[in-house]
Formats: sequence, C-alpha cells, structure tokens
Amino acid sequence: MTQPADSERGILHPREQARHRSLHRLAPGPDAGRFVEWYWIVEWDLDEPYTAEVLPFPSVNVTFEQPGGAFVNGVCTRKFERELVGRGRAFGVKFWAGGFGAITGLDVGSLCDLVLPLTDVFPDGDRLADLIFAAESDGRRRAVFEAFLHDHLAPPDPSYELVREIVATMAADRSVARVDEITERFDVPIRTLQRLFRRYVGVGPKWVLRRYRLHDGAELLAQGEVTELAELSASLGYFDQAHFSKEFKQQIGLTPLEYATRAAAERQITYR
Repeated sequence: MTQPADSERGILHPREQARHRSLHRLAPGPDAGRFVEWYWIVEWDLDEPYTAEVLPFPSVNVTFEQPGGAFVNGVCTRKFERELVGRGRAFGVKFWAGGFGAITGLDVGSLCDLVLPLTDVFPDGDRLADLIFAAESDGRRRAVFEAFLHDHLAPPDPSYELVREIVATMAADRSVARVDEITERFDVPIRTLQRLFRRYVGVGPKWVLRRYRLHDGAELLAQGEVTELAELSASLGYFDQAHFSKEFKQQIGLTPLEYATRAAAERQITYR
C-alpha cells in the first residue's frame, strides 16, 4: 500500500511542520517500485531553528542532504527529531519494508537505529552522491538513483514478497490488532514470521503492527476525527485507554489528549 502523495501519516504535528518546511513526493518507476515506495523531498529556509518530529515507518531510507552528505538510515524505533536550521534540502528514498534487505542481502536488524555513510553499504556510493547533487531536478535525481539501483536489483524473492504483503496488510487494515491474526491469515508460523521480519524489516512483527496503529491514532487525533479516546483505543486493538495512552506518550512524548489539544490549536492557527 503506497500512501497518497499528500498523506500526513507518520508526520507529527503536520500542520505546524507545514509552516516550516515543504514536503513533496515522487513515485518510483516500475522496476524500482518493487523495492522503493516513494522518493521524498524536504526543503526549508528558516530565520529560526525548528525541530521536525516524525514517527518513522518500519523502512530503511537513503538520504542525500545539502548540506550534509549521503546516508543510509536504518529503521528508527524511536521518535525521530531533526533540527532544521537556516536553508537546506534533502532528497530521500523510502524503501518498502524489507526492500532494502532484499536488494543488499543484509540482515536489516543490524542497521536498526543507525545512520551510516552511504559508502558503508555501497562502495560506489560517493559517485552516486555526486551525481545526485549535480542533477538539475528531482525528476533527474530519481532517474540517477534508479539507474544506480538497476545495477543492484535483486532477483524475485518469494520471502521478500511475502513480507511486503504482510506489512501492507498491517498498514492498511486497522482491524488487525494482534500478530496471531497475521499468522492465521497468512498461514505462517510465528517463529518463521519473526525470523523473516528481522532479516528483511529489521524489527519484529509485533513492533511493526503497534507502530502502524500508533500512526493511525496520531493521524486521527491530528485531523480532529476523535471524540472518545476509549473508542479510539479499542478500535486500534489496545486492551484499554490506559495502555494506549501510555504507549502513545512513550513514543510521541505527549498523551493522546495533549496531542489532540495541540492539533486543535494548530488547526485554528492554520485556517483562521
């Protein structure tokens, strides 16, 4: 499941962020699209520093930052914070969950919560970065990256395709609240599922499922579509509101009520 180009899923305080930076996305070509979900472009030009916050997807990203360099960003299990200062831009490649592991053959669990120079993974990464930075448009940057990727594309891998299908189901189906529902639906033993997720995704299936449900909760709260937190908690598969609130605050730093209140105030600022 590819998110719409204007999706705010995973972006914390989306309306506030939109006042401090721009975000655009590009779809991949058909060959790269087996592994890449989208390209993202963030630009900012600020008089005062601003800290952007994201609740990351279970995905590896490759980023080209000006100023900065080129990096491989493993799955981030914590809230990601990035201080935007002055003027800058980033061109990023968001892989499907499992896609980076399928291409590189790496155990993606070894990259968890790490940011590595691109050359640590791709020896020819310096040349790629030079070409990306020299390109005159984001469309051209996409073409450069996909030409590079063409030389690294992996053959069809049934295990990766299964993982990608399972993760897409977790992301799209809010009724899925427990890992045993996944093992039953896909007829995969739990140990096999855990092994596949560590190898390809980098984190366990339970973590991925909880991350997507937190994405759902944060998105609904930001949009002002929640009237009862107890009903929201139940719809996301939590035992009760207290469990949801505890995990939400642990991951995002605010209680659901605090997050909803801040979002409501931001909507007033945006549209008045």
